[in-house]
Amino acid sequence: MQNRSPLAVVLLSWVTLGIYSIVWYVKTKEELNELGASIPTAWLLIVPFANWYWLWRYSEAVEELTDGNTSTLGTFILHILFGGIGQAITQSAFNNVRLDDGDDIRIAIETA
Repeated sequence: MQNRSPLAVVLLSWVTLGIYSIVWYVKTKEELNELGASIPTAWLLIVPFANWYWLWRYSEAVEELTDGNTSTLGTFILHILFGGIGQAITQSAFNNVRLDDGDDIRIAIETA
């Protein structure tokens, strides 16, 4: 996962009126999928109610990457209620995950 400044995530989301939020979701989704997650296409972000399904799948991948340090439900609620601040907290969790260069880290997502 790429290190990003959590403060920059919040500020850019506010300055761009939410455009950066979508960019951040797409970029981090791609990084999570490269690690083995199965988050569906980000086009679902703009579809009412489907975006909640997408965000739930995203939250599952975050929990797997952080080895349970962030819960699926907690991440989901954080993003629904607090938007950019939730993204900053999630980015901070991503920054705390240390991936060693030689390790093949994969996320095992259970499919329902």
